[in-house]
Amino acid sequence: MDNKLSMLNLAVIFISIPVLIASTYIPGVKGTIGVNYGRVANNLPHPVQAAHFLLHSTIINRVRLYDTNADTIKAFAHTGIAVTVNIPNNQISSLAKLSYAKEWLETNIVRHVPATNIVRILVGNEVVSTGDKLTVENLVPAMQAIHTALVGVSLDRLIKVSTPHSLGILLTSSPPSAGKFRPEYENQVLKQILDFLKATGSPFLINPYPFFGCSKDTLDYALFRTNSKVLDENTKLTYTNMLDAQLDAVHSALKLLHFDDIEIVIAETGWPSKGEPGQLGVDVDSAAEYNGKLMQHVSSGVGTPLMPNRTFETYIFGLFNENLKPGPTSERNFGLFQPDMTPVYDIGILRKKASLLQKSFSNQPANVNYPSSPTPVVVGVPISPEPKPNSGKRWCLPKPEANDENLQKNIDYVCGLGIDCGPIKEGGACFYPDTVRAHAAYAMNAYYQTTAKNGYDCDFAQTAATTISNPSYGKCIY
Repeated sequence: MDNKLSMLNLAVIFISIPVLIASTYIPGVKGTIGVNYGRVANNLPHPVQAAHFLLHSTIINRVRLYDTNADTIKAFAHTGIAVTVNIPNNQISSLAKLSYAKEWLETNIVRHVPATNIVRILVGNEVVSTGDKLTVENLVPAMQAIHTALVGVSLDRLIKVSTPHSLGILLTSSPPSAGKFRPEYENQVLKQILDFLKATGSPFLINPYPFFGCSKDTLDYALFRTNSKVLDENTKLTYTNMLDAQLDAVHSALKLLHFDDIEIVIAETGWPSKGEPGQLGVDVDSAAEYNGKLMQHVSSGVGTPLMPNRTFETYIFGLFNENLKPGPTSERNFGLFQPDMTPVYDIGILRKKASLLQKSFSNQPANVNYPSSPTPVVVGVPISPEPKPNSGKRWCLPKPEANDENLQKNIDYVCGLGIDCGPIKEGGACFYPDTVRAHAAYAMNAYYQTTAKNGYDCDFAQTAATTISNPSYGKCIY
């Protein structure tokens, strides 16, 4: 959340005739909700506990890490959770050199895939608005070097490169249709970033925080409450919440540079549950209201006035309260959960029976070496025992009783990780026999052979088992 306070200068103070807002929801259309996993604390659960908790106890399927800590990345192995990693700002200048970028990629990314589903690398955080001239100058070269290194190891389609921005990059944001980037940022680096994102099919990431942009008069507007609609005189469109206005201001700025076809992702947004005594709108109820309505809104398919009929990939800040974060009290209280994994408030993120799992995880000692989570075809199943040592090479195949529905899920999961499924596509060496079971056998074994070959790597929710019989045939090599 660097430089969020700079967003106070962009607070949108709207005064209009009071009109009741209409809330629209389109059933069946779901966005993608992620969470920012910050670890500036000394009382958090082990990363494996946190990963298991997200997988088994919550509906969250995406997570953003603020570094490339090996233990944390490894904790998400075999969970299927989409992981975004972040390169700290102080490493950007070094990564502008391709040789270093290749070394960094091998050390921090390559050794973790495909076991960990890494989908995005973010180069820095809110770099453009820091004013650090050297870092800003090296930002695009570092992004290009990381992408080139990904191409070199054939991971560029699986893993995208981007960088998040604060709203401080905007010169104007009110009305939303007049959104415009600061000319010094636009000319210095933003056009280069946008050219890179368009060329690589990567999204534009923004960190909108209505919390930092609201006042006493606009608190209801920031919290998605019934409020005075805000009219954009240029477009005659009305706004019922501040987040939409902030997103549309960014969209307008992109459109001005002819980049409005680039996807916008909400990399950070949230609301603190505790602050200084008497601080406006800082309490558990307000935090629950913002994040709960945020989830519904970005997932509804309604979109914004300038970007209708769409959902937004959104990352809530943050997963846990972080007791060592500097700054005011609110900075340490943006978490959805306490360090013991109990919810600060309930906004529908927890799965059923999550309380039992919470208790079992929170009671585990922190120094336990936890195994990686089983493949999440069906959540909450036991892990298969390890194969006996000295048994020679093994292959992973479907169990006889496994049904086609679950086997198809296994295929989708494995191929979605970026593992080569070409042999089971039409024309491939293993396409025939053209059955779900035969294709699943190849895909599941391909996954097993690329991992550590532990028993739980061939579990697939108890739909698979290892065998010492080589299933290869003809030109189809397992």
